[in-house]
Amino acid sequence: MRLDKLLANSGFGSRTEVKQLLKTGAVTVNDVRKKEAKFQVNENTDCIEVHGEPVHYEEFIYLMLNKPPGVVSATEDNWDETVIDLLEPQDRAKKVFPVGRLDKDTEGLLLITNDGVLAHDLLSPKKHVDKTYFAKIEGIVTNEDIAIFQEGVTISDNYTCKPARLVILKAENGASEIEITIQEGKFHQVKRMFEAVDKKVIYLKRLQMGPITLDETLELGEYRALTSEELDKLMNIGG
Repeated sequence: MRLDKLLANSGFGSRTEVKQLLKTGAVTVNDVRKKEAKFQVNENTDCIEVHGEPVHYEEFIYLMLNKPPGVVSATEDNWDETVIDLLEPQDRAKKVFPVGRLDKDTEGLLLITNDGVLAHDLLSPKKHVDKTYFAKIEGIVTNEDIAIFQEGVTISDNYTCKPARLVILKAENGASEIEITIQEGKFHQVKRMFEAVDKKVIYLKRLQMGPITLDETLELGEYRALTSEELDKLMNIGG
């Protein structure tokens, strides 16, 4: 790998900024000062340092974000703040992207990575990856709704959703709190499913995606790297 590419991918700035850094003589490879951007390095065996500090190169990055409402699930947007804007510069430098999407007003668990293979596995209908949400509903959710969702509710474009697991947590005074587990990710799917049974979602939060559960210690807008245990569970999906 080119030295400038490795440094850029490790959060030391753009390729242009990295070239300026190299010109200052701040970078060494195996204790030899290197200024050539195109110098080839082995990211697994070479000892690369910037200002005497070792560079720990990671090809892939896996993050758990507690997405706040009002932020869009995209890498860039002309109008709104994106989930990528919430990341530190060294994490944005890894060319990461959200795995799937949450609606702008939906909050909760969102995985962010630069591992395209894993993202494909998590989003592939063939993998049957569960996604669990907590929702507040305008209207009383009933056992009849549970049965309809289990059969596969038909939403507005005459698409019949795959069976969904609906659990009623509370239903009183004209409102309900529920948990719902689906295996798809159609546009506004949960909202449209409840519209199909004459009810309205007024709050939606994703709690779980596959084997990964939202870390409730994360405040809205906060994120952290996945643990090795969480990552092992995710990798088993692709197996």
